[in-house]
Amino acid sequence: MPPLRAVIADDQPFFRQGLASLLRTSGTDVVAEASNGQAAIDAAEETRPDVVVLELNMPGMAGVDVIRRLAERLPATRVLVLSVSAAEADVIGAILAGARGYVLKDRPVEEIVAGVRAVAEGESLICPLIAAMLVKRVREREQTSPHGHSAALTARELAVLALVVDGRTNDEIGNGLRIGSGTARNYVSSLLMKLDAQNRVQAAVRAVREGIV
Repeated sequence: MPPLRAVIADDQPFFRQGLASLLRTSGTDVVAEASNGQAAIDAAEETRPDVVVLELNMPGMAGVDVIRRLAERLPATRVLVLSVSAAEADVIGAILAGARGYVLKDRPVEEIVAGVRAVAEGESLICPLIAAMLVKRVREREQTSPHGHSAALTARELAVLALVVDGRTNDEIGNGLRIGSGTARNYVSSLLMKLDAQNRVQAAVRAVREGIV
């Protein structure tokens, strides 16, 4: 298999270069670096990477606008936000704009590398601290009355969705429900379509916001 190809976008050159070195050591081909949002879009359009690792808060274009444009122009390229910000507005804005994952910069190197690999393989990754905060805040704010989506979901789909909200992987969902990992993946794919979500984290946010689980 060819190595994963990544673009790193961060306005801090020392961090950007250090991350590039770490990813190359782990077997990822860093094909370009960028210091602002527009440069990240240009680099991604030129190199067509598997993943763009993006600092959300850089000079110039807003991070959510960068994510949205990448999702529109390069749907096969996934975005992993790697940021110092754990602000609720930043996290929700990035995920709903199309980011496949959100990891804080102070997390262990192994978690960052795992995030790049996860989003490249079509999974969604959000660090546990952010996930717990996100679900808690959305639960506190939103009404818990079910919306129209819940009526279209089977009992098994609701069970799978509850585990998605808890941040479980396909293997963990399969083990928890005593079904195969491939079957769990199929259920998750069906849920994404029914919830009109681009990824698992979007599905989790919408499920909690709309009181489905």
